[in-house]
Amino acid sequence: MSFAAPAWLWLLPLALLPLVAGRRDALANTWPALLPHDPASDAIAWGLRIAGVLALAATSVGLAGPYRPEYRVERVGRGAEIVLVLDRSRSMDQSFGGAGRLPPGLRANSPEALEYYSTLRASEARRSKGQVARSLLGEFAAKRPEDRFGMVVFSTLPLRVLDFTQKPDVIQAAIAAGNVGRGLSETNIGLALDAALGYFENRPFTGSRIIMLVSDGGDHIDPDMRERLTTLARRYRVGFYWIYIRSAGSPGLMADANEPPADADAVPEYFLHRYLQSIGVPYHAYEADNPEALGRAVADVNRLENLPITYQDTMPRRDLSDAAYAVALAAVLLLLAASTLEVRRWA
Repeated sequence: MSFAAPAWLWLLPLALLPLVAGRRDALANTWPALLPHDPASDAIAWGLRIAGVLALAATSVGLAGPYRPEYRVERVGRGAEIVLVLDRSRSMDQSFGGAGRLPPGLRANSPEALEYYSTLRASEARRSKGQVARSLLGEFAAKRPEDRFGMVVFSTLPLRVLDFTQKPDVIQAAIAAGNVGRGLSETNIGLALDAALGYFENRPFTGSRIIMLVSDGGDHIDPDMRERLTTLARRYRVGFYWIYIRSAGSPGLMADANEPPADADAVPEYFLHRYLQSIGVPYHAYEADNPEALGRAVADVNRLENLPITYQDTMPRRDLSDAAYAVALAAVLLLLAASTLEVRRWA
């Protein structure tokens, strides 16, 4: 136990005053000394003195601000250490804009399909890709209370929004914070992944580790950065998930079989997808061309990453002054009750 204001503890010797002031030989009138010995009265008198001591001592301790410092405990659960890497570029402020895939049973260009497309475009126009992604990531985090989440948002440069934590309110606030303002026009996914891998530096390996990239585009990563990312990913044993939000006119992640390799590498999405496949760590990619597909991708990640994990949990500081004041109040109430029952004058 520690104290926020330990100087108040210098008042503790005053708690002995009820023992001194209540001694029998301190009475001016000696007649009560001739009375027969009464053990019950002596016990009550000592009880009231002790109550006075407790009242003064507990008040002094309460003023000193006692508290139990924070401490760490080891817990074992099921989950992962997850770093969310969320694209904050200007394109994420736009709606999906594409019709996506038709539900089973609808034929292309049929009246039902045209009505479906019209309804879907109207609903998607109200929410941007970034808003849909944050909403689903918030639901994803809420369903995984035993995970530890960190978060990086990026456009030209990465920004560490959240260090590893398990506190739901903090995680939800960090996910929702990116809705403020407008994004920039450029992205640098290499720097964002490097910042995400930095979360695991000098951190003991206790279970599954994930970097979840949510972006609507790829990037050409220079050779030096690719070598660095490959080395760190293998050293820290981190798996990658890429939830690719595919907009209208986007090329997707898989190049056509007849397309020359040189032309395929010129497309950022093809290039990044092939690079992440070549690192040698677990990698899963999902193409989401509408909010429903994005939700299915997040649900799949939630299903796959549910392995045992050992983690350190920080228990918060606990204030103990209320307990001290409660003891002081109980002692004062006892003295007050005894005072009201005291016979001050014989009839």
